[in-house]
Amino acid sequence: MIAADRRFFEALLAADRAALDALLAPEFLIVDVAAGDVTGRAEFLQFVSDRIVRFTRIDQFSDEAVVRRFGATAIIVGRTAMEFGLPDGPQVTAASRYTHVFVSSEEDWHLVSAQGTAIAAS
Repeated sequence: MIAADRRFFEALLAADRAALDALLAPEFLIVDVAAGDVTGRAEFLQFVSDRIVRFTRIDQFSDEAVVRRFGATAIIVGRTAMEFGLPDGPQVTAASRYTHVFVSSEEDWHLVSAQGTAIAAS
């Protein structure tokens, strides 16, 4: 699941809809770090692939990640520092702690839920 977590951030940077489509579970929801909005899978895929939200930098501190596994479910609590652009143009710099919930299938791990909380930059 750590590799799947890394693929999620790589796909965001590349605006890679195919990679996100393969990684996100059908029930995927995200609570975004900037506004706390809840966004479903289809809308999130559209935002990223159309570059409505443009990720320009994501630093993931995988050495700090806490991974807990419960059967076919894994929860990762990690930290990122990122820059992204919003639809109205401003560039946002955010440091965050995040919680990702993955479920495993026979093929791979799929991201079901993602939530970011802004923290002070370190």
